[in-house]
Formats: sequence, structure tokens, C-alpha cells
Amino acid sequence: MAASSSSTGSKPNSVSGGKPAGPSAEQVVSTFQRMRQEQRGMASKAAELEMDINEHSLVIDTLREVDASRKCFRLVGGVLVERTVKEVLPALENNKEQISKIIESINTKMQSKGRELTEYRERYNIRLVGEGEGETGASAGDSEGGGSKSGAGVLVS
Repeated sequence: MAASSSSTGSKPNSVSGGKPAGPSAEQVVSTFQRMRQEQRGMASKAAELEMDINEHSLVIDTLREVDASRKCFRLVGGVLVERTVKEVLPALENNKEQISKIIESINTKMQSKGRELTEYRERYNIRLVGEGEGETGASAGDSEGGGSKSGAGVLVS
């Protein structure tokens, strides 16, 4: 890391002579990693809620086939309560709809976070390890104009 900064050391000094310098490479990487972790957390939560929807669907389908006056047990706030199918079925359907809305909201936020990550990657020329080999062949025609940018990028594992 020190070797690459010393070889281009004269270039940033001339650029930052009168202007404040941008964030350091470590700050860029840590911000990028934090943003990626936030996106992963959203994806994890969405997957968890998808499993909850599947469980709700299974229970709803099962309860639709039984008598409405039959008693069933439901876990509410950590307490097991006895109810009838007639009372529980509408609540389960409502919960399933609410979970679906939450998943849609999370997916929307994940898409905006993905766009934000892409913009951040382009702004600071961040390349992921193993990504450079696949893109060099595809962007060989574009390397004439952007050749100097790729040398100043940040490599993230």
C-alpha cells in the first residue's frame, strides 16, 4: 500500500495544493464495506420474512380445511393462547399481508442501496477482488479514455 502511494505521491500533492483532499482509501473502503453489510442485512431480513410468509401460507391452507369452531393454539407475544379457527384465520391472513408489505418495502430499500453502492463504486473506482479479470476483456475498447482512472482505484476484498 505504501509503495503505490509513494509512486503516485507527487500527483495528489499537486491536486490537493489548494483544495481539501477527499477521503482516504481506508475511509472509502470502510464506507463501502458498511454499505455492503447494510445491503446484506436487508437481504437477510427479506429472506427471513419470506420464510415467515411461507409458514403463514402453510398454516392458513391447513386451517381452511378444518371446522371453524375447532379450537387451535396461537403464540401471541410468547404466550400460547387457545382460540378457535374462526378467530385465528383472519388474524393470520392479516399478518401475512403485513409481512408482504414489509418485504416490498425492504426490497425497494435494497434496490436503492444497490444503486447507491454502484454510484459509490463508480465515484471512487472501487474494484472487487476477482472482478478485474472479467471486466478487462469486456471494457478493452473503453480503456483508452479511462486507463488513468483504473490505476488510481481502490481494491476491496
